Amino acid sequence: MAEADRTTAFLELLTTHERALSIYVHSLVPRDTAAEDILQQTKMLLWKHFDDFQVGTNFLAWARKTAFHQILTHRRQKKREHLPLDEVALKALGMAVTQLAGDVSLRQEALRTCLARLPKEHRQLVQLRYYEDLEIDQVAEKLRRTAGAVYRALSRVRMSLMECVERQIAHEA
Repeated sequence: MAEADRTTAFLELLTTHERALSIYVHSLVPRDTAAEDILQQTKMLLWKHFDDFQVGTNFLAWARKTAFHQILTHRRQKKREHLPLDEVALKALGMAVTQLAGDVSLRQEALRTCLARLPKEHRQLVQLRYYEDLEIDQVAEKLRRTAGAVYRALSRVRMSLMECVERQIAHEA
């Protein structure tokens, strides 16, 4: 892979998964400054060993594993300080965070599917209110409807989306 392509691939993967990786590290490290240091070390290691990563496989799992090892290294270096969790508890907590993150991803995918199924006018309501972050009055003005009508319509759309997401998740399970 050419150096420019390699850099682009890495940055795209890191950008896509950076928030999830940050949440993972911050959930396992009690102090923000230590978590940020570990996160930076992890990113440097991910870049350094990116040639070992098989593009097309699970980047986030690879990044979390690298971060977990950085957390363990940090804990060993700080052994003299009081650390609230032992390594076994930390590993269990890491697995739980990973599981919860997987549940969020499943819900996000279900929501994307359900949004795509909405009628065009309902998608437009969601787009204006949640993606463009307009207030109800602004949405109403833009659609030439009353604020009450927009509020009721959004309420029905949210209920429809919630039911659809639940059905989608149940179907996946």
